[in-house]
Amino acid sequence: QVQLVESGGGLVQAGGSLRLSCAASGRTFSDAAVGWFRQAPGKEREFVAAIDRSGGTYYADSVKGRFTISRDNAKKMATLQMNSLKPDDTANYYCGQTRRVAFFATMDYVSAQESYVAWGQGTQVTVSS
Repeated sequence: QVQLVESGGGLVQAGGSLRLSCAASGRTFSDAAVGWFRQAPGKEREFVAAIDRSGGTYYADSVKGRFTISRDNAKKMATLQMNSLKPDDTANYYCGQTRRVAFFATMDYVSAQESYVAWGQGTQVTVSS
C-alpha cells in the first residue's frame, strides 16, 4: 500500500521561495507518475505539476517558469521547488501517485485527479503580499 507524506510548507512573502517534498512508501514509486495539486479555500483542487517515469515534466500554465518538479526514485521522493511565489499560490498542496504507467505519460493523464491512486495529507503554503 502506498503512503505519501508532504513537508516543506509554510509562510513566505511574495517573491520568496519554498521547497516541498513528498516522501513515498511502497514498491511502486519508480513505476508511477507523481503529481502535485493544490486547493485554495472555496476552490476546486487544481493541477500544479507532474513528473512521469522518464523524467518528463508537466506544468500548469500558472506556475510554468516558476516551479520545478523533480524526483529521486532511489529515495522514493518527489520535490516541488517553488520560486517567485505569489499570493495566488496560497493553498494546501497535495502530492499524488498514479498507478503503474507507461514510461512516457501525457498531460491529459497526469493533470487528471482520477489518474492518482494515492494522496498525501497536504501541506499548507501561504504567500503574503
